[in-house]
Amino acid sequence: MSRTFLKMNGLGNDFVVLETASQAFNPTAEDIRAIAKRGDGGIGCDQVIAIDPPRAEGASAYVRFWNSDGEETGACGNGTRCVAWLLMESARKTSVAFDTVAGRLSGVMAGDKLVTVDMGQPGLRWDQIPLSEEMDTKGIELQVGPIDAPDLHTPGCVSMGNPHVVFFVDAPATDELARGTGSLIEHHPLFPEGVNVGFAHIAARDHIQLKVWERGAGLTAACGTGACAAQVAAVRRGLTDRVAKVEFESGALTIEWREADGHVIMTGPVTLEFTGKLPEKVAA
Repeated sequence: MSRTFLKMNGLGNDFVVLETASQAFNPTAEDIRAIAKRGDGGIGCDQVIAIDPPRAEGASAYVRFWNSDGEETGACGNGTRCVAWLLMESARKTSVAFDTVAGRLSGVMAGDKLVTVDMGQPGLRWDQIPLSEEMDTKGIELQVGPIDAPDLHTPGCVSMGNPHVVFFVDAPATDELARGTGSLIEHHPLFPEGVNVGFAHIAARDHIQLKVWERGAGLTAACGTGACAAQVAAVRRGLTDRVAKVEFESGALTIEWREADGHVIMTGPVTLEFTGKLPEKVAA
């Protein structure tokens, strides 16, 4: 039986979303790669998302995320907004809570196809990222380029339910820089679970320009957890205020690292592109 999916995106970061209450979905890594492949029979996406029935009281759903390389991941910020919007639309509510392997997340409507999600508290300890050795995550011992004059150095590390390393750069990062350095750092021995790599340019105290090389997905149009991580890393270094616009080439998110409870709040748009059926060969 073919399974119905929704194709959605948040700032161009695109997803294949499946609701599993009436259609079980237990894919292999090969199934995910086939769905995510662009062209040649695939649907094409950065991540695949399954919305399962809730497993705990107070939640509307349990949500699973996979990167395009087939690996399951703990969180996806832009995907979280899309899921929150779908759940609120179907229940005709203006707020929702749902669970993930990274914990409970919540969302509220902030306008027409505009959603605010509470991404919870960031993980800032070295073993929460995780790193392979103890370091101060405000600025870790890592550099790219010549030892005596590195091109990039002392990035911050943040977990948003998935691991991030954030390099601060003097000018907006190019795709070439993000691809070259991102692919190099993603599997660095310092990150036993791999890492998402951000390149943040501080344009003003309320404005970050960002590119992200996503673990298991490569260079993407936007990355919600990457935006959250960049803002947290910047605030920790005294580079931005608690609320900032984090801008990608495809658009911007508003990120607040709330002082009162330490939660990271993200606001941004969602887009519903189309509905389709999974090919039989990947209808896991």
